[in-house]
Amino acid sequence: MNVQEQIKAYIAGQPEPKHTDMQTLHMRILELLPGCKLWFLDGRDSENKVVSNPNIGYGSYTIKYADGTTKEFYQIGISANTTGISVYVLGIKDKTHLSQTYGKEIGKASVTGYCIKFKALKDINLNVLEAAILYGVGVTSES
Repeated sequence: MNVQEQIKAYIAGQPEPKHTDMQTLHMRILELLPGCKLWFLDGRDSENKVVSNPNIGYGSYTIKYADGTTKEFYQIGISANTTGISVYVLGIKDKTHLSQTYGKEIGKASVTGYCIKFKALKDINLNVLEAAILYGVGVTSES
């Protein structure tokens, strides 16, 4: 199964209304980031143990670790969780930026240093979420 097929199967496996929200979000991100690299992580480690929820990733940037090593990873990720959907905006150095800039306007969502979590798309301002996504991609594209 290729990445697109994995993503399609993952979204299709979600119960409603999460299925429709995930599909809508996936399509909106593809519109925001045309031609971006797609990723699918099944949430399992090298020993096939489940260590996280599956994630759909968009874009690509290089993570630089303190020891000098690097790793390619996605810039934006989305994942279904037990209560709703998480959107990960990775690579932002200022861990207060998302909550301070988008937290008040986004609606009913929990906003941390790199994660925006909400129950359903109807609970948030999608334009604000898109602005946060574009900010994150812009920051990681500069480095």
